[in-house]
Amino acid sequence: MLMVILEYAVGVGLSKAGAAIGAGIAAVGAGIGIGRIGANAMDAIARQPQETGNIRSNMILAAALVEGVALLAVVVCLLSFFI
Repeated sequence: MLMVILEYAVGVGLSKAGAAIGAGIAAVGAGIGIGRIGANAMDAIARQPQETGNIRSNMILAAALVEGVALLAVVVCLLSFFI
């Protein structure tokens, strides 16, 4: 798989291959980050059930911020791919 990517990179330039790899890494990083946010929120709700509303709202806010940064990273990678 890596050899195919490297052969393709020689044909189109390393910057475009780097942009594609960067977009993939940004998406995977966002998925891992949101998963950790959800897991830690569930742990916090299990410890303090009375604070469920506050924990849930903070979890949604943090997940939205992580997703926004990931979307920005993907857009930058796609712009560098096409320009």
